[in-house]
Amino acid sequence: MKVVTGMAELADTFLRGVGVFFLIYLMLYASYLFFSVTVGAWRLYQRDKRQRIRNELKHDYYVPVSVLVPACNEEVTIADSVKSLLNLKYRLFEIIVVDDGSRDNTVSVLIEAYHLRKVNRPIHRTVHCQPVREVYEAKIGNVRLTLICKENGGKGDALNMGINAARYPYFLCLDADSILQRDSLEKIVQPVLEDDDIVAVGGLIRVAQCVEMEDGRVMSYHLPLNPITAMQVVEYDRSFLASHILMDQFNGNLIISGAFGLFRKDVVAAAGGYDTDTLGEDMELVVKLHVFCRNNQRKYAIRYEPNAVCWSQAPSSLRDLMKQRRRWHLGLFQSMVKYRQIFGNLRFGLVSFISYLYYLLFELLSPFIEIFGILTIVLSLCFGLLNFPFMIQFFLLYSVYGAILTLTAFFQRVYTQGLKISPADTAKAVLMCLLEGLFFRYVLSFVRVTAFFGYKRRKREWGNITRAKHGGQN
Repeated sequence: MKVVTGMAELADTFLRGVGVFFLIYLMLYASYLFFSVTVGAWRLYQRDKRQRIRNELKHDYYVPVSVLVPACNEEVTIADSVKSLLNLKYRLFEIIVVDDGSRDNTVSVLIEAYHLRKVNRPIHRTVHCQPVREVYEAKIGNVRLTLICKENGGKGDALNMGINAARYPYFLCLDADSILQRDSLEKIVQPVLEDDDIVAVGGLIRVAQCVEMEDGRVMSYHLPLNPITAMQVVEYDRSFLASHILMDQFNGNLIISGAFGLFRKDVVAAAGGYDTDTLGEDMELVVKLHVFCRNNQRKYAIRYEPNAVCWSQAPSSLRDLMKQRRRWHLGLFQSMVKYRQIFGNLRFGLVSFISYLYYLLFELLSPFIEIFGILTIVLSLCFGLLNFPFMIQFFLLYSVYGAILTLTAFFQRVYTQGLKISPADTAKAVLMCLLEGLFFRYVLSFVRVTAFFGYKRRKREWGNITRAKHGGQN
């Protein structure tokens, strides 16, 4: 009897302890979110004012850029994406599409749409990649369009091929389902013109299903009817406003989205290019650049430019979303483990003690902590150890608090981009923010917890999602 009583007391202490830890964790995350969104909103307001001054002061300075578009089975969107690039307002750039062994009509669609002709062009492989099969080229206006067909090796391998083929000192990575505004390339290059030490610049990613564009100009903006897509809209806005802008203040960004990022070619090549065995090749490269530059005592900067906008398609089904988030979480895990020497290392400064720690606690481990905390709360409820009214009030307060911060990020972005939304979209944004905090967040936590099942089997897959034609892209 004493043993049973002792075990019951031990279980009671354990469940209460876990519950307290979970509440403290949520409060810490909420505090970080409040601080980062506040800093992000203020800095975005300041940058908006500075951008208006930039627009008034015209100049003729520029750097040549190679735009790399890795593609695998992208026949639905590839022609429109290339067309959006041809509409870019920029003096000197080239477009290189790298087809990574597509099994659909991606190659034939591009050849037919832009009258590409086969050429005999040798490509010096500075960084490792799979062999070339065929190369096609065409001159469209002042822009050279190159299509490289290569053997399948994954997205990172395709980007390495693009780096090898690039003629210019900076290259821009762009997903094949993404479209840019006319001034996006001009704006993402701006930090490079202001600071010679910059080795990478990330832009803002927004959901393409929200926008109708014509010749690179936003014609209308609305929240999608699909709730899965709509919740990603507010999630993206909060993420980019919060962590990206905050970490930009101390050169601490560890991620530049693979959908839209500018890099200095010689530094990337010296660091070894993209890792072809990593699912999150975008994060892996950025962390690698931090390590490479610090180890070689090279002065460097990695920046985020929120005024450079890329519209990229988000998953519209739960199945595609789960596939995408599993891939992202595995990529995060691989990068964190591979460069674990950053953790607690004084040589990396705030990158170690803020950036790495944030991604460890609030990104990599957060789904495990949240799911374990919820299970503990359920067990506590079953054993009568939970103050149920208090817990319900706490979660509602936490969710509403998070929704307000998410709404702040959403409307801040709408304001700074000069977008117009209807009252119906405003009401929908409020609803999506609440659903994202109450439901969507915990579904994605479960998805990320289960990401490690079949880890080795999915190691080199592209992870493509179902594509749709870009709305209003003329």
